[in-house]
Amino acid sequence: MATLHIIAGLCGYFVGSIPFGLVFAKLFGLGDLRTVGSGNIGATNVLRTGNKPAAALTLIFDIGKGGAVAFAFQQMMPGVHAELAAGFWAVMGHNFPVWLGFKGGKGVATTIGVLLVTAWPVGLAVCISWLVLAAVTRYSSLAALLALGAATVLFNFLAPP
Repeated sequence: MATLHIIAGLCGYFVGSIPFGLVFAKLFGLGDLRTVGSGNIGATNVLRTGNKPAAALTLIFDIGKGGAVAFAFQQMMPGVHAELAAGFWAVMGHNFPVWLGFKGGKGVATTIGVLLVTAWPVGLAVCISWLVLAAVTRYSSLAALLALGAATVLFNFLAPP
């Protein structure tokens, strides 16, 4: 079983390390995203360029890459929990992509994708919390940290062992 988790982790890392923020910034002619705003490769920094479609696509694809690897390994290896290894390493790949000198994003959207597959009620609650907190505080990063921090508590109520 350890070999399956290693395979899931490697696949998760490489899918997670696809820098969709950089991809969409380039496709939309926004320049090098790492020289804008926070220098981060995530959707919030793409939004700082003023291009909402590019930011929305980055958000969708960053959520999707976490969810996709978790879902794939959940289906391929039921009962082995390889989806958790794949999801964890997808987030690590997003945060520390080898192609970018291990300087990536914060992993919020990718984590949400993993949560939506592995514990969807928690993932949904985190999404709602993030949206509400962002509307109230007007700081996406703060809202993300608070929402993901709340996930540890939400698990106890929405996804017991």
